[in-house]
Amino acid sequence: MEPSLKDSIYLQRERLARILHEPLAQLAVECSGAWDDRERLNDVLRKGFCTIPHRTFLYCLRTDGIQISDNVAATGLVPEHFGRDRSSRPYMNEAVPGWGFLLSDAYISLYGRRPSITALQLVRTDDHAVLGYLGADFDLRDLPLTAELYEEPSYWRQIKGDPAIRGGVFQQVRVESPLDRSLDQSLAILDELLTQRGVFQCQVHFSSSQATVWTASDPLRYRLLDHEALNDPDVCLVYPRTPYPADAAIPQNCIGPILGTLRSLRLTDETFYLRMSSINLFNGMVSVTFSCDGSHYMRYDEFLARSHAFWFGVDG
Repeated sequence: MEPSLKDSIYLQRERLARILHEPLAQLAVECSGAWDDRERLNDVLRKGFCTIPHRTFLYCLRTDGIQISDNVAATGLVPEHFGRDRSSRPYMNEAVPGWGFLLSDAYISLYGRRPSITALQLVRTDDHAVLGYLGADFDLRDLPLTAELYEEPSYWRQIKGDPAIRGGVFQQVRVESPLDRSLDQSLAILDELLTQRGVFQCQVHFSSSQATVWTASDPLRYRLLDHEALNDPDVCLVYPRTPYPADAAIPQNCIGPILGTLRSLRLTDETFYLRMSSINLFNGMVSVTFSCDGSHYMRYDEFLARSHAFWFGVDG
């Protein structure tokens, strides 16, 4: 099964914890011997600063969240944080595991207003009594990417839309759009663009009669096609003939049937009808958003396998 977004985040955090735990544990032992002396504690943190990878600040806290050292940064001491009450910060409201190390959930920092994360390491006496915490703040921009880039899963997902739209769905009726009046020709043009002209993703807005397309030769920029362009086969002349991508997840011969299914979802029912759809050749996904503002995301083959009963509750 493909990893979810939460799974991917967990793997990233786990690998970061492995990098950070050992050096913080070693520095916490040194902090224990200077715990009641602000100057000595600052000196320990300053000397150990370079041993903690990717850190922004180091500091020490009592168990009640009161800071008993200055902040130590790459530029030196930041004394205004001495005595600061951090008890209400997100990382202080997470339970430190029994092994004495916590890598917090990400949060937005108070001062920089940037996504950040904090590691807390328990500081203990030689007889294992808890003194407090060694804290290390990290700016997410400074942390290495220790896991692979997250990939969008291909399993079916349904996302509910605006409750106000869902609540009024039975009071609305599909109004024929300019795209509806030339739908067969417009879908034939989109078929040509997707299979022969280098377009790898398109978003079709049926109700507003427009489509947004992205090409493999210029993937960072989109092109907008209004209903006039979607009704004019000459538009294909400005998109060079391009071989269908060999690594596309959607087979070339499935594009026509997908577009035909979109046509049916648009025209079959006057109350529950298709408003917008997208197709991406490389991740193999089709999305559809209906008049109730609900959206579905699924693999192309699953999309083609769905019957009218799935979409409308009765066999068509």
